[in-house]
Amino acid sequence: MSVLSEKLGFDYATPKTLLIKLSGDWRLSAGLLSENEVTTQLSAHADIVQINFSVSPDLKWDSGLITFLFKLIKECAQKNIQVAWEGLPQEVQKLLALALKVHDKVISPPKVHESFWEEVGGRFLKIGESFNVALNFLGDIAVSLCRVITGRSYFRWDDFSLLVKRCGIDTLLLVSLISLLVGMILAFVASIQLKMFGAQIYIADIVAIAMVRVLAAVMTGIIVSGRIGASFAAELGMMETNEEVDALKTLGVSPVEFLVVPRVLALVLMMPILTIYADLMAIVGGFLISIWMFHLNPVEYLNHTQLAVKLNYVWIGLIHSFVFGVIIAISGCLRGIECERDSAGVGNATTSAVVTSITGIVIATAIITFICQVLGV
Repeated sequence: MSVLSEKLGFDYATPKTLLIKLSGDWRLSAGLLSENEVTTQLSAHADIVQINFSVSPDLKWDSGLITFLFKLIKECAQKNIQVAWEGLPQEVQKLLALALKVHDKVISPPKVHESFWEEVGGRFLKIGESFNVALNFLGDIAVSLCRVITGRSYFRWDDFSLLVKRCGIDTLLLVSLISLLVGMILAFVASIQLKMFGAQIYIADIVAIAMVRVLAAVMTGIIVSGRIGASFAAELGMMETNEEVDALKTLGVSPVEFLVVPRVLALVLMMPILTIYADLMAIVGGFLISIWMFHLNPVEYLNHTQLAVKLNYVWIGLIHSFVFGVIIAISGCLRGIECERDSAGVGNATTSAVVTSITGIVIATAIITFICQVLGV
């Protein structure tokens, strides 16, 4: 046995094994030994394949001991020497495991440089995997929804009522403000060209048709995706991080049936209602600007609005809102369920839910608009 100091000692009693004895004060205030003290011993005994620890009863430690052990373990990993923690205090083992986990996640080895085609292929493979996951998730929702309809699932109506309130009433103020302002902006933009022909009265037609047919649904969808979709992802992500989802599975309760379906139903139910409300607020915004700024006749403005808005336009807007509600709810819940179990994962899931929802809204708008054009409606 060779002793270097009051803190550190070595024992080679077992073949190919180094026993490190820790004792004394290992707090930062007492100063730290370098891990080089141990690596010197390893260099002198090249046959060492494992390191064990023993702890003296008088050991005093804080993060200084964790720092020493952390550096030692990383050094031994490079030399393919196994480090056994069993002899360390339980608290030290937990902190050390946490430090190593964070280090391995944040400081990952540099990626091998890939060619352009390899990167493109990898991206396409990831898109395919994401598409497959989304289809499986849709299938789970469809099965759970059938169970809800047939009354074979445990559906909590109290939670559903709260979700409806969150998706609807709590969002009204923001939808009112944005829709009113968008209606005013459309009126201003339309007036720039229409006043050249003395046709400011057709501001009513432009505002009404644009908002009722598509814009109100799009603006409401973007607002809801940033407010409700993100909250769905954050809530389910925190449940995944706190292992609450695993607890539901252990109890035999489907997380999709218990957590996802109520959120999807609540948002799909409220999106058309919010869209109709946004239509009205946008028309009011255009009405106020037209009456106040351009001194149009209020009755004539309302008559033009009534003639411009056809029932087909209302149904097209409602179809947009229904599709957007499905996209936002599924995107938020899917990102939350797939969330990694740490704080960074929750943030990434929330951001990804909003980006996915808005991208889906734009794509769905283009597809529905093309279909309506083909059908001539």
